[in-house]
Amino acid sequence: MLTQIINGRILTPQGWLKDGSVLVCDGKILEVTNSDLAVIGATVIDARGMTIVPGFVSMHAHGGGGHDFTEATEEAFRVATTVHLKHGATTMFPTLSSISFERLYQAVDVCESMMQEKDSPILGLHIEGPYLNPKMAGTQYDGFLKTPDENEYIPLLEHTSCIKRWDISPELPGAHDFAKYTRSKGIMTAVTHTEAEYDEIKAAYAVGFTHAAHFYNAMPGFHKRREYKYEGTVESVYLTDGMTVEVIADGIHLPATILKLVYKLKGVENTCLVTDALAYAASDGTVPVDPHYIIEGGVCKMADHSALAGSLATMDVLVRTMVKKANIPLEDAVRMASETPARLIGVSDRKGALAKGKDADIVILDKELNVRCVWSMGKIVPGTDILLHK
Repeated sequence: MLTQIINGRILTPQGWLKDGSVLVCDGKILEVTNSDLAVIGATVIDARGMTIVPGFVSMHAHGGGGHDFTEATEEAFRVATTVHLKHGATTMFPTLSSISFERLYQAVDVCESMMQEKDSPILGLHIEGPYLNPKMAGTQYDGFLKTPDENEYIPLLEHTSCIKRWDISPELPGAHDFAKYTRSKGIMTAVTHTEAEYDEIKAAYAVGFTHAAHFYNAMPGFHKRREYKYEGTVESVYLTDGMTVEVIADGIHLPATILKLVYKLKGVENTCLVTDALAYAASDGTVPVDPHYIIEGGVCKMADHSALAGSLATMDVLVRTMVKKANIPLEDAVRMASETPARLIGVSDRKGALAKGKDADIVILDKELNVRCVWSMGKIVPGTDILLHK
Protein backbone atom coordinates (compact mmCIF):
# COMPACT_ATOMS: atom_id res chain seq x y z
CA MET A 1 0.00 0.00 0.00
CA LEU A 2 1.26 3.46 -0.91
CA THR A 3 0.99 6.20 1.71
CA GLN A 4 1.70 9.89 1.17
CA ILE A 5 2.28 12.20 4.17
CA ILE A 6 1.78 15.85 3.25
CA ASN A 7 1.39 19.32 4.77
CA GLY A 8 4.18 19.10 7.32
CA ARG A 9 7.68 20.43 7.89
CA ILE A 10 9.96 17.51 7.01
CA LEU A 11 13.43 17.00 8.51
CA THR A 12 15.68 15.50 5.83
CA PRO A 13 19.45 14.85 5.97
CA GLN A 14 19.83 18.05 3.94
CA GLY A 15 17.70 20.15 6.30
CA TRP A 16 14.07 21.22 6.53
CA LEU A 17 11.71 20.71 3.63
CA LYS A 18 8.43 22.59 3.43
CA ASP A 19 5.48 21.90 1.14
CA GLY A 20 6.84 18.45 0.36
CA SER A 21 5.72 14.91 1.08
CA VAL A 22 6.98 11.55 2.28
CA LEU A 23 6.01 8.54 0.19
CA VAL A 24 5.93 5.19 1.98
CA CYS A 25 5.48 1.75 0.45
CA ASP A 26 6.08 -1.78 1.79
CA GLY A 27 7.71 -0.55 4.98
CA LYS A 28 10.26 1.64 3.22
CA ILE A 29 10.53 5.31 2.35
CA LEU A 30 9.92 5.38 -1.39
CA GLU A 31 10.76 9.06 -1.76
CA VAL A 32 10.99 12.35 0.09
CA THR A 33 9.92 14.94 -2.44
CA ASN A 34 9.43 18.69 -2.55
CA SER A 35 5.99 18.20 -4.12
CA ASP A 36 2.80 17.80 -2.14
CA LEU A 37 0.60 17.08 -5.15
CA ALA A 38 -1.51 13.99 -4.51
CA VAL A 39 -0.01 10.81 -5.93
CA ILE A 40 -2.49 8.60 -7.77
CA GLY A 41 -3.36 5.52 -5.73
CA ALA A 42 -1.83 6.80 -2.49
CA THR A 43 -3.55 7.07 0.87
CA VAL A 44 -2.96 10.71 1.80
CA ILE A 45 -2.31 11.68 5.42
CA ASP A 46 -2.44 15.37 6.29
CA ALA A 47 0.17 16.34 8.91
CA ARG A 48 -1.76 19.59 9.43
CA GLY A 49 1.32 21.79 9.58
CA MET A 50 3.13 19.69 12.18
CA THR A 51 6.73 18.45 12.13
CA ILE A 52 7.75 15.19 10.45
CA VAL A 53 10.98 13.65 11.78
CA PRO A 54 12.75 10.28 11.66
CA GLY A 55 11.93 7.70 14.32
CA PHE A 56 14.18 7.76 17.37
CA VAL A 57 16.90 5.19 18.04
CA SER A 58 16.96 4.12 21.70
CA MET A 59 20.26 2.46 22.56
CA HIS A 60 20.21 2.74 26.37
CA ALA A 61 16.94 1.86 28.10
CA HIS A 62 16.51 -0.76 30.84
CA GLY A 63 12.75 -1.10 30.62
CA GLY A 64 9.37 0.57 30.75
CA GLY A 65 5.70 -0.05 31.29
CA GLY A 66 6.46 -1.80 34.59
CA HIS A 67 8.90 -4.31 33.11
CA ASP A 68 12.71 -4.55 33.09
CA PHE A 69 14.59 -6.24 30.27
CA THR A 70 16.58 -8.23 32.85
CA GLU A 71 13.43 -10.25 33.46
CA ALA A 72 14.53 -11.97 30.26
CA THR A 73 10.99 -12.87 29.22
CA GLU A 74 9.13 -12.21 26.01
CA GLU A 75 6.45 -10.33 27.95
CA ALA A 76 8.98 -7.96 29.50
CA PHE A 77 10.67 -7.29 26.17
CA ARG A 78 7.37 -6.80 24.37
CA VAL A 79 5.72 -4.52 26.94
CA ALA A 80 8.76 -2.30 27.48
CA THR A 81 9.48 -2.00 23.78
CA THR A 82 5.86 -1.15 22.99
CA VAL A 83 5.63 1.71 25.48
CA HIS A 84 8.81 3.29 24.13
CA LEU A 85 7.61 2.76 20.57
CA LYS A 86 4.52 4.83 21.35
CA HIS A 87 6.84 7.68 22.34
CA GLY A 88 8.73 7.58 19.05
CA ALA A 89 11.49 5.02 19.70
CA THR A 90 11.13 3.02 16.50
CA THR A 91 14.47 1.26 17.01
CA MET A 92 15.38 -0.39 20.32
CA PHE A 93 18.51 -1.92 21.77
CA PRO A 94 17.23 -3.27 25.11
CA THR A 95 19.68 -2.68 27.94
CA LEU A 96 20.59 -5.35 30.47
CA SER A 97 22.12 -4.16 33.73
CA SER A 98 24.46 -6.35 35.78
CA ILE A 99 22.93 -9.82 36.07
CA SER A 100 24.18 -13.39 36.04
CA PHE A 101 25.48 -14.89 32.82
CA GLU A 102 22.77 -17.52 33.07
CA ARG A 103 20.21 -14.72 32.82
CA LEU A 104 22.19 -13.08 30.02
CA TYR A 105 21.87 -16.24 27.94
CA GLN A 106 18.11 -16.27 28.61
CA ALA A 107 17.81 -12.64 27.48
CA VAL A 108 19.84 -13.39 24.36
CA ASP A 109 17.44 -16.18 23.44
CA VAL A 110 14.44 -13.87 23.89
CA CYS A 111 16.10 -11.09 21.91
CA GLU A 112 17.07 -13.38 19.04
CA SER A 113 13.53 -14.74 18.86
CA MET A 114 11.99 -11.28 18.74
CA MET A 115 14.49 -10.05 16.17
CA GLN A 116 13.23 -12.77 13.86
CA GLU A 117 9.73 -11.29 13.92
CA LYS A 118 8.76 -9.29 10.86
CA ASP A 119 9.23 -5.53 11.30
CA SER A 120 10.58 -5.88 14.87
CA PRO A 121 11.88 -2.61 16.34
CA ILE A 122 14.49 -4.60 18.30
CA LEU A 123 17.80 -4.73 16.46
CA GLY A 124 20.09 -6.05 19.18
CA LEU A 125 21.09 -6.05 22.83
CA HIS A 126 23.04 -3.60 24.99
CA ILE A 127 24.79 -4.91 28.11
CA GLU A 128 25.89 -2.64 30.96
CA GLY A 129 28.11 -4.58 33.36
CA PRO A 130 28.70 -6.80 35.24
CA TYR A 131 32.29 -5.68 34.79
CA LEU A 132 31.97 -2.48 36.79
CA ASN A 133 34.13 -0.61 39.30
CA PRO A 134 32.38 -1.29 42.66
CA LYS A 135 33.29 2.20 43.88
CA MET A 136 31.24 3.72 41.07
CA ALA A 137 28.36 1.26 40.91
CA GLY A 138 26.84 1.91 44.34
CA THR A 139 24.74 -0.85 45.88
CA GLN A 140 22.63 -1.39 42.77
CA TYR A 141 24.44 -4.49 41.59
CA ASP A 142 25.55 -6.19 44.81
CA GLY A 143 26.53 -9.79 44.20
CA PHE A 144 27.04 -9.45 40.44
CA LEU A 145 30.07 -7.20 40.00
CA LYS A 146 33.32 -8.80 38.86
CA THR A 147 36.38 -8.27 36.69
CA PRO A 148 36.27 -9.24 33.01
CA ASP A 149 36.57 -12.98 32.52
CA GLU A 150 37.26 -14.20 28.99
CA ASN A 151 35.91 -17.61 29.95
CA GLU A 152 32.52 -15.89 30.37
CA TYR A 153 32.27 -13.23 27.70
CA ILE A 154 33.95 -15.04 24.80
CA PRO A 155 31.60 -18.06 24.88
CA LEU A 156 28.62 -15.72 25.12
CA LEU A 157 29.73 -13.63 22.15
CA GLU A 158 30.54 -16.76 20.15
CA HIS A 159 27.05 -18.04 20.99
CA THR A 160 25.20 -14.99 19.65
CA SER A 161 25.55 -12.07 17.27
CA CYS A 162 22.68 -10.06 18.77
CA ILE A 163 24.84 -8.16 21.29
CA LYS A 164 25.63 -4.83 19.64
CA ARG A 165 26.97 -2.82 22.59
CA TRP A 166 28.69 -3.60 25.89
CA ASP A 167 29.69 -1.10 28.62
CA ILE A 168 32.28 -1.77 31.34
CA SER A 169 34.75 0.10 33.56
CA PRO A 170 38.02 0.46 31.59
CA GLU A 171 40.29 0.52 34.65
CA LEU A 172 39.46 -3.05 35.68
CA PRO A 173 42.06 -5.80 35.14
CA GLY A 174 41.39 -7.45 31.80
CA ALA A 175 39.28 -4.57 30.49
CA HIS A 176 41.63 -3.81 27.62
CA ASP A 177 41.63 -7.41 26.40
CA PHE A 178 37.83 -7.31 26.63
CA ALA A 179 37.65 -4.19 24.45
CA LYS A 180 40.06 -5.58 21.87
CA TYR A 181 37.87 -8.66 21.58
CA THR A 182 34.56 -6.79 21.40
CA ARG A 183 36.03 -4.42 18.83
CA SER A 184 37.05 -7.42 16.72
CA LYS A 185 33.39 -8.52 16.82
CA GLY A 186 32.13 -5.09 15.72
CA ILE A 187 30.51 -4.41 19.09
CA MET A 188 30.24 -0.82 20.29
CA THR A 189 32.21 -0.68 23.55
CA ALA A 190 31.70 2.08 26.11
CA VAL A 191 33.24 3.27 29.36
CA THR A 192 30.83 3.41 32.28
CA HIS A 193 30.79 3.57 36.10
CA THR A 194 34.42 4.60 36.06
CA GLU A 195 37.08 6.59 37.90
CA ALA A 196 39.42 6.69 34.88
CA GLU A 197 41.51 9.81 34.39
CA TYR A 198 43.15 11.06 31.20
CA ASP A 199 45.90 8.49 30.66
CA GLU A 200 43.46 5.66 31.35
CA ILE A 201 40.81 7.08 29.01
CA LYS A 202 43.40 7.67 26.29
CA ALA A 203 44.64 4.09 26.63
CA ALA A 204 41.07 2.76 26.71
CA TYR A 205 40.20 4.59 23.50
CA ALA A 206 43.26 3.13 21.80
CA VAL A 207 42.12 -0.44 22.46
CA GLY A 208 38.48 0.02 21.45
CA PHE A 209 36.48 1.98 24.01
CA THR A 210 34.89 4.51 21.66
CA HIS A 211 31.91 5.79 23.66
CA ALA A 212 31.08 7.16 27.13
CA ALA A 213 27.84 5.89 28.67
CA HIS A 214 25.53 8.37 30.44
CA PHE A 215 28.17 11.10 30.25
CA TYR A 216 28.77 12.95 33.56
CA ASN A 217 26.81 10.31 35.50
CA ALA A 218 28.75 7.62 37.43
CA MET A 219 32.08 9.25 36.58
CA PRO A 220 34.13 12.03 38.25
CA GLY A 221 34.88 15.44 36.88
CA PHE A 222 37.68 17.80 37.89
CA HIS A 223 38.72 17.02 41.48
CA LYS A 224 41.40 17.34 44.17
CA ARG A 225 43.50 14.77 45.97
CA ARG A 226 45.14 16.47 48.93
CA GLU A 227 46.61 19.72 47.63
CA TYR A 228 46.73 18.79 43.94
CA LYS A 229 44.10 18.97 41.25
CA TYR A 230 43.32 16.32 38.63
CA GLU A 231 41.22 15.97 35.54
CA GLY A 232 38.31 13.57 35.85
CA THR A 233 36.74 11.17 33.39
CA VAL A 234 34.57 13.98 32.05
CA GLU A 235 37.45 16.24 31.03
CA SER A 236 39.38 13.23 29.72
CA VAL A 237 36.52 12.26 27.40
CA TYR A 238 36.25 15.83 26.16
CA LEU A 239 39.96 15.79 25.35
CA THR A 240 39.80 12.45 23.52
CA ASP A 241 38.98 13.32 19.93
CA GLY A 242 36.81 10.66 18.40
CA MET A 243 35.28 9.42 21.63
CA THR A 244 31.52 9.82 21.46
CA VAL A 245 29.10 10.42 24.31
CA GLU A 246 25.49 10.05 25.32
CA VAL A 247 23.51 12.17 27.76
CA ILE A 248 20.40 11.43 29.78
CA ALA A 249 18.58 14.56 28.65
CA ASP A 250 15.58 14.31 30.97
CA GLY A 251 16.38 17.70 32.54
CA ILE A 252 17.06 16.00 35.89
CA HIS A 253 20.19 13.91 35.48
CA LEU A 254 21.97 16.89 33.94
CA PRO A 255 21.11 20.60 34.10
CA ALA A 256 20.44 22.50 30.89
CA THR A 257 23.81 24.26 31.14
CA ILE A 258 25.68 20.96 30.98
CA LEU A 259 23.53 19.76 28.08
CA LYS A 260 24.51 22.95 26.25
CA LEU A 261 28.17 22.36 27.06
CA VAL A 262 28.14 18.80 25.72
CA TYR A 263 26.40 20.01 22.56
CA LYS A 264 28.95 22.79 22.13
CA LEU A 265 32.08 20.72 22.75
CA LYS A 266 31.22 17.27 21.38
CA GLY A 267 28.69 18.35 18.77
CA VAL A 268 25.73 16.67 17.12
CA GLU A 269 27.79 14.04 15.31
CA ASN A 270 29.36 12.80 18.56
CA THR A 271 26.43 13.09 20.98
CA CYS A 272 23.44 10.80 21.48
CA LEU A 273 20.35 11.28 23.59
CA VAL A 274 19.45 8.30 25.79
CA THR A 275 16.72 7.70 28.34
CA ASP A 276 18.47 5.17 30.63
CA ALA A 277 14.83 4.43 31.43
CA LEU A 278 13.91 1.99 34.16
CA ALA A 279 10.85 -0.25 34.38
CA TYR A 280 8.95 2.65 35.97
CA ALA A 281 9.06 4.74 32.77
CA ALA A 282 5.61 5.12 31.16
CA SER A 283 4.28 2.67 33.73
CA ASP A 284 1.16 4.48 34.93
CA GLY A 285 2.26 4.98 38.49
CA THR A 286 4.08 1.69 39.11
CA VAL A 287 6.08 2.07 42.31
CA PRO A 288 9.33 0.28 43.13
CA VAL A 289 8.97 -2.98 45.04
CA ASP A 290 12.66 -2.84 45.93
CA PRO A 291 13.05 -0.72 49.11
CA HIS A 292 16.42 0.53 47.82
CA TYR A 293 14.60 2.75 45.30
CA ILE A 294 12.10 5.58 45.45
CA ILE A 295 10.31 7.64 42.80
CA GLU A 296 10.58 11.32 43.62
CA GLY A 297 10.62 14.51 41.57
CA GLY A 298 10.07 12.71 38.29
CA VAL A 299 13.08 10.42 38.64
CA CYS A 300 14.12 7.17 40.30
CA LYS A 301 16.56 7.63 43.20
CA MET A 302 18.35 5.49 45.70
CA ALA A 303 16.17 5.51 48.82
CA ASP A 304 18.97 7.05 50.88
CA HIS A 305 19.19 9.93 48.35
CA SER A 306 22.83 9.07 47.67
CA ALA A 307 22.39 8.96 43.90
CA LEU A 308 20.00 8.87 40.98
CA ALA A 309 19.22 5.31 39.93
CA GLY A 310 17.79 5.86 36.45
CA SER A 311 15.25 7.89 34.57
CA LEU A 312 11.54 7.71 33.83
CA ALA A 313 11.99 9.39 30.46
CA THR A 314 11.00 8.40 26.97
CA MET A 315 12.78 9.57 23.82
CA ASP A 316 10.33 12.38 23.08
CA VAL A 317 11.02 13.83 26.54
CA LEU A 318 14.71 14.10 25.65
CA VAL A 319 14.00 16.05 22.47
CA ARG A 320 11.66 18.44 24.28
CA THR A 321 14.21 18.99 27.04
CA MET A 322 17.02 19.80 24.62
CA VAL A 323 14.85 22.28 22.70
CA LYS A 324 12.88 23.91 25.50
CA LYS A 325 15.39 23.91 28.35
CA ALA A 326 18.79 23.82 26.64
CA ASN A 327 17.74 25.95 23.64
CA ILE A 328 19.17 23.48 21.13
CA PRO A 329 17.75 23.73 17.57
CA LEU A 330 15.07 21.12 16.99
CA GLU A 331 16.86 19.63 14.00
CA ASP A 332 19.99 19.02 16.09
CA ALA A 333 18.04 17.56 19.01
CA VAL A 334 16.28 15.14 16.64
CA ARG A 335 19.54 14.15 14.95
CA MET A 336 21.05 13.31 18.35
CA ALA A 337 18.04 11.07 18.99
CA SER A 338 18.02 9.38 15.58
CA GLU A 339 20.80 9.89 13.06
CA THR A 340 23.77 9.87 15.45
CA PRO A 341 22.86 6.78 17.52
CA ALA A 342 21.93 4.91 14.31
CA ARG A 343 25.36 5.62 12.87
CA LEU A 344 27.32 4.85 16.02
CA ILE A 345 25.66 1.50 16.66
CA GLY A 346 25.82 0.48 13.02
CA VAL A 347 22.28 0.65 11.65
CA SER A 348 22.41 3.88 9.67
CA ASP A 349 22.00 1.96 6.44
CA ARG A 350 18.32 1.61 7.29
CA LYS A 351 17.56 3.78 10.32
CA GLY A 352 17.96 7.33 11.61
CA ALA A 353 16.87 9.54 8.71
CA LEU A 354 14.01 10.33 6.38
CA ALA A 355 15.59 9.37 3.08
CA LYS A 356 14.84 7.16 0.09
CA GLY A 357 15.37 3.48 0.83
CA LYS A 358 15.41 3.79 4.62
CA ASP A 359 12.90 2.01 6.81
CA ALA A 360 9.67 3.98 7.10
CA ASP A 361 10.14 4.91 10.77
CA ILE A 362 8.45 8.28 11.09
CA VAL A 363 7.31 10.49 13.97
CA ILE A 364 5.02 13.50 13.76
CA LEU A 365 5.41 16.11 16.49
CA ASP A 366 3.03 18.96 17.25
CA LYS A 367 4.14 22.50 18.03
CA GLU A 368 4.77 21.56 21.67
CA LEU A 369 6.87 18.61 20.44
CA ASN A 370 4.41 16.02 21.67
CA VAL A 371 4.15 12.82 19.65
CA ARG A 372 1.03 12.83 17.50
CA CYS A 373 1.68 9.85 15.24
CA VAL A 374 4.30 7.11 14.87
CA TRP A 375 5.01 4.82 11.93
CA SER A 376 7.20 1.78 12.51
CA MET A 377 8.30 0.08 9.30
CA GLY A 378 5.49 1.85 7.50
CA LYS A 379 2.73 0.84 9.90
CA ILE A 380 1.04 3.23 12.32
CA VAL A 381 1.76 2.19 15.90
CA PRO A 382 -1.52 1.43 17.70
CA GLY A 383 -2.43 4.19 20.12
CA THR A 384 -0.48 6.87 18.24
CA ASP A 385 -3.02 7.64 15.54
CA ILE A 386 -4.12 10.89 17.19
CA LEU A 387 -3.27 12.71 13.99
CA LEU A 388 -5.94 10.80 12.13
CA HIS A 389 -8.70 12.03 14.44
CA LYS A 390 -9.44 15.67 13.70
